[in-house]
Amino acid sequence: MSQTDYAGLYRLDGRKALVIGGYGGIGDPTVRLLAAQGAAVAIAGRSIDKAKALADDLPNAVGLRLDVTDRTSIEQGVAEAASGMGGLDIVVNMAGSLIEGAAAEFADDDWDAVLSSNLTGAFQVSRAAAPHLFASEAGRLIHISSVRSVTGGRRGFVAYAAAKAGLNNMVRQLATEWGGRGVTVNAVAPGFVRSDITAEVAQDEGFMRMVVGRIPMGRIAEAVEVAGAIGFLASPAAGFMNGQILFVDGGVTASQ
Repeated sequence: MSQTDYAGLYRLDGRKALVIGGYGGIGDPTVRLLAAQGAAVAIAGRSIDKAKALADDLPNAVGLRLDVTDRTSIEQGVAEAASGMGGLDIVVNMAGSLIEGAAAEFADDDWDAVLSSNLTGAFQVSRAAAPHLFASEAGRLIHISSVRSVTGGRRGFVAYAAAKAGLNNMVRQLATEWGGRGVTVNAVAPGFVRSDITAEVAQDEGFMRMVVGRIPMGRIAEAVEVAGAIGFLASPAAGFMNGQILFVDGGVTASQ
């Protein structure tokens, strides 16, 4: 233990990270944290303008286009990131979508769209990233799940909940298959997070009283707190964490 680099347990110096959905409400602080930890970062999403704008604000960062609902776009985006940075050590997939609706009337097209972005796309990202992560000394694959992967909701999350539940078990399966190749596969599962995506619904005082009332800590999460969990899983400190779903929910799932 005397030779352990304790100061470097949370450092990512020399590491190359791809963050898909990296300019979003949780993505922005995640990218900034990984960069602060010392990583070079490729920021990817459907809007190359947003990706490049954030990259321009950071050291050693680039922006590129990647659409998780398009297999070709995924393969090209992952390849571009790996080529531009000389490999990939960390891949964080934050992309996804939510369409709400009562299960009895939920449209097939909406079901397909939600599963495409949250589950099929996550698999295709994983598959495209695999050879690059296998070539890394310590590959890290991190997906974003949700408390809805293990709990029901009253607002019509039928497709989203099914997709995130499937994502959880995909993470476990990949962790089982890839752990022997030096790659850890984990997920971070947030509850309600303060962000631009939730800003509108957060104006509903009655809804927010209900949300906060179900959280043992009595408040909602800040985006940087979710980013902190991602930064931990990407770091050497989490080197033996594999196949885990790390809930960042203030105790919601513990109290269900």
